[in-house]
Formats: sequence, C-alpha cells, structure tokens
Amino acid sequence: MKAVFIVYNQANTERVEYMLDRLGIRGYTQWADVRGRGTVAGPPHLGTHTWPEMNSAIMTVVPEEKVAELLEKVKNMDAINEEVGVRAFVWDITESV
Repeated sequence: MKAVFIVYNQANTERVEYMLDRLGIRGYTQWADVRGRGTVAGPPHLGTHTWPEMNSAIMTVVPEEKVAELLEKVKNMDAINEEVGVRAFVWDITESV
C-alpha cells in the first residue's frame, strides 16, 4: 500500500475529487485551508490580504498498482493550469489497522 498526499489550490477541489472517483479511489482524508508556498514557482497561498489564495490537501491510501495512474492524472491536471498548482507525494505504508 502507498499513501498519496495531494496538495492543490482550492480552485481544483472538484477536479481532484472527480479524479479520485474516476480512478475508483473511494477513501481519503481532506484538509481545507492549507497554507503554503511551492518550492519551484507560483505565488504563496497564505490566506492573507497580500496572498489571498488557499490550498487544500487530500491523503489517500491506495494499492501500489494505482499509484502510477494517479500520479499521471495529477501531472496532467497541473499541466492544464500550472499557475494554479497541484503536487503529489507518495510514501510507503508499512502497517495499518
């Protein structure tokens, strides 16, 4: 199993949820109003007067065979509008209950 943590501009919320539905990924945890700044480009998303945009984040745990397809969909979403931004990070799940 793998955990996939997806951070995205709140403008992409419906797109991210739709993407998970289309991939048959049912379970996830979502955080709204996530603040941050990317490491490469794009403006900070801090919810302030100067930087008013905000991010959200979703974490899902999926079988390893779903990871490549999910990352490809995230990459395609980012390519459509790089200025809005979406990133995904993957790590191993060694145990769960």
